[in-house]
Amino acid sequence: MKTAPDGSVVQRDAPRPDLVAFEIKDKITKPDIEWMSALTDQAMQQHEQIDMLLIMSNYEGSDFGAKFDGYANSVKVRSVAHIRKYVVVGAPAFAEAMIKLSGLVMPVETKTFDLADEDAAWAYLA
Repeated sequence: MKTAPDGSVVQRDAPRPDLVAFEIKDKITKPDIEWMSALTDQAMQQHEQIDMLLIMSNYEGSDFGAKFDGYANSVKVRSVAHIRKYVVVGAPAFAEAMIKLSGLVMPVETKTFDLADEDAAWAYLA
């Protein structure tokens, strides 16, 4: 596992190179969102399509600067063309609703799981 600069995010080991998995353990800072975006960007450059797994074990929101980071937002916009499956474990209710809605309007397959069902999320992506 690799840890972001401020420690709010760790990259989880994935069983295949086209699956990017992160665990969010705290409030996301600007350095951490940039780190996470760089790893996602690198995966999108190496693979035409990727799957992404976010495990929100202790999500405490985002710093103001993290929400408006230009590089992170550019990766997010480009990811629509590269992400095949976007799976979130332990999303707060408001985030879960947004994830489900985005799955209806974007060409990305989205799915959410409760935190207790993390193993099912990994199995879904296997």
